[in-house]
Amino acid sequence: MSSIEVLSPGALSTVQDRGRLGYSSIGVGRSGAADSDAHDTANRLVGNMLGAATVETTLGGLRIRAHGPVVTAATGARAPVTINGVGDAMHCTLNLADGDELFIGTAISGLRTYLAVRGGIDVEPVLGSRSTDTMAELGPAPLAANDVLTIGRESTDWPAASWAPPRIDSGPIRVILGPRDDWFADASALFGQEWTVTSEADRVGVRLDGVAPLERSGTAELPSEGMVVGALQVPPDGQPVVFLADHPVTGGYPVIGVVTSADLPRLGQLRPGDVVRFAPVRA
Repeated sequence: MSSIEVLSPGALSTVQDRGRLGYSSIGVGRSGAADSDAHDTANRLVGNMLGAATVETTLGGLRIRAHGPVVTAATGARAPVTINGVGDAMHCTLNLADGDELFIGTAISGLRTYLAVRGGIDVEPVLGSRSTDTMAELGPAPLAANDVLTIGRESTDWPAASWAPPRIDSGPIRVILGPRDDWFADASALFGQEWTVTSEADRVGVRLDGVAPLERSGTAELPSEGMVVGALQVPPDGQPVVFLADHPVTGGYPVIGVVTSADLPRLGQLRPGDVVRFAPVRA
């Protein structure tokens, strides 16, 4: 049976799939790939079922060695890819022979790169998912040097193409106002300025910084409410926090809006210093 050995995990590499669904009522969030589009594309390129687990590496630096023949593909944040020190490409199918080393260098744009292997990463599922939830510490631990990952059998027919062009992200991120937009003096202020991603950015959420903090219309307190990925929760300082894959399931601050599901993958690629704008859409 083929496997991959982690020679270096880079800054942070975890196993991710489409997450664990249906456990919010017992305090377990979804987790899963922060950029689900890139995760799915990597699986398609190697002929996997979309639920197969991939490796998500943050800012790159992941180096692996193949044990046995391994078919793989890298997608997501743009980064240099080499096989045995020779430059290769992302967004296409790559064939590794026994002993080959694949390296994903530092991301040039975007934050998270996904490495799929044909058959998927076969780690023990927890509550139906192989994802690492960094906040709840569920699922496999973040990858470390010398980890050996067995390759599973979640493959299917080969896709029609062995290359998939990268997604082009442009324009404002779309937001549906609510459920607590009426707690703010002027909810439209969310859309009237640029927001900068601060250094407080991880799989749990991304804190934003704007010139004009969002002002509440009152001082009432809000009981904890359920949170979803993409929720824009606003603490008392008026600087919103966007929840990502490993977000908490409840929160105590008002949510001014929620990012549309179509734009959620873009959140997973935001890196400190990025500047974003939001645009309103109707539910």
